[in-house]
Amino acid sequence: LKSNPSNNEEKEAQTQLTKSDELQRLHSQALSAYQQEDYEAAISLLDEILAVCVWDAELRELRAECYIKEGEPSKAISDLKAAAKLKNDNTEAFYKISRIYYQLGDHELSLSEVRECLKLDQDHKKCFSLYKQVKKLNKQIESAEEFIREGRYEDAISKYDSVMKTEPEVPIYTTRAKERICHCLSKNQQATEAIKVCTEVLQLESTNVNALKDRAEAYLLEDLYEE
Repeated sequence: LKSNPSNNEEKEAQTQLTKSDELQRLHSQALSAYQQEDYEAAISLLDEILAVCVWDAELRELRAECYIKEGEPSKAISDLKAAAKLKNDNTEAFYKISRIYYQLGDHELSLSEVRECLKLDQDHKKCFSLYKQVKKLNKQIESAEEFIREGRYEDAISKYDSVMKTEPEVPIYTTRAKERICHCLSKNQQATEAIKVCTEVLQLESTNVNALKDRAEAYLLEDLYEE
């Protein structure tokens, strides 16, 4: 304004200054809400700020943290992916994305994202530790599926037992492993065992279509037509 004063520009400058003051106020409120663990309020405030400050990586990371706490992982991933592009060498964003995919049971996407982290920093301790875990699990699952395709059901069951030992902390891997074991037992005509394991899966996921179909096949083997 000092270099080129004009009424129009002065109005524009005042408007922008007022807006920037307002955004700073919203930012303080958002941080306060986050610290008080009111994540819903923090998200609402961050939505307002990010509508204007579209390219702010740190605000996106903060909103991602709120989404994680609120149990909305897909929205967190969306913000973290944007943050990974907006900030150079953002290893932390790739690590968090990989962790979320891993917790959701998507081991292949988890592996892909953690590799991106290691491309930026091959000595990144957290990423390297996660990479080793996901790679091992991924290899076991791929191997088990290969055995199923070849009709080697006993080998596949053994491999899925290993999967459950490799990752006992994240429930979805146990459920998926049991679902595939139930399938193998049914295909291998081990009806009694198949019914037992399929029932365990259905206690965890009552609408698991694969377990319902495999248990139905096992009931047929036992001539339990009503079941």
